Amino acid sequence: MSTQNRYTVTPTVSVLAVMKARLAGATKGHSLLKKKADALNMRFRQILKKIVETKEEMGKVMKASFFSLAQARYATGDFKHTVFDSVDQATFKVKASQDNVAGVRLPKFEGVKEGADSKLGLIGLGTGGKQIQECRKSFMTAVDLLVELASLQTAFLTLDEAIKTTNRRVNALEHVVKPRLENTIAYIKGELDELEREEFFRLKKVQGNKKKHAEAAEALEAARAGHKGGAAAAPAARENEAANVLATELQDADIIF
Repeated sequence: MSTQNRYTVTPTVSVLAVMKARLAGATKGHSLLKKKADALNMRFRQILKKIVETKEEMGKVMKASFFSLAQARYATGDFKHTVFDSVDQATFKVKASQDNVAGVRLPKFEGVKEGADSKLGLIGLGTGGKQIQECRKSFMTAVDLLVELASLQTAFLTLDEAIKTTNRRVNALEHVVKPRLENTIAYIKGELDELEREEFFRLKKVQGNKKKHAEAAEALEAARAGHKGGAAAAPAARENEAANVLATELQDADIIF
């Protein structure tokens, strides 16, 4: 098996347990990241749809606002300096917060009205007051939409980066980490099986050698026992032969005592 698609490890039982634990963790992490990617993609599509709707509404509101501004200028004239003199501090502020989507923090902007605008209500008391107030309301609506659109587009970009990062991690776990762990586990199991077969063959070989040595020892003992028995029987045979010869001589009639 190629070492390029697996980790370089020592094939032992403990390493096998570690690799199995890592594979279980990688599988669980892949499942969680896959669910996270699905949740982010769903929210991404929702934000994209809302951005399109907000931009379409923004076009209509801006068109109405500039038309209202033209009407106010036609009725009142140039009232820009009057508005600047009547404003002490901003009455519309943007408040930033965060929204959590599957562990990803999305920036969220919200328009907040603060302070009194009593001086602005006095603009155009002579002529064109109604047109100026209508123009102000139209542009306030446009500013609200601008803040909402900015919040949506910022969340859109943040989600786009988060989805790319999550997809890279999912692909890395699916196509790199998990195959390497699986190949490493298969390699360790194969090596352990081979070691087990070698150990079994070695034990059989040792048992066979012991059996051969035992049979050789038994044959040697039998040979030694046979050699001792033959050495003890030789003198007795010679004595019997001598006695037989003497008896034959005694029976001979020609022998003179």
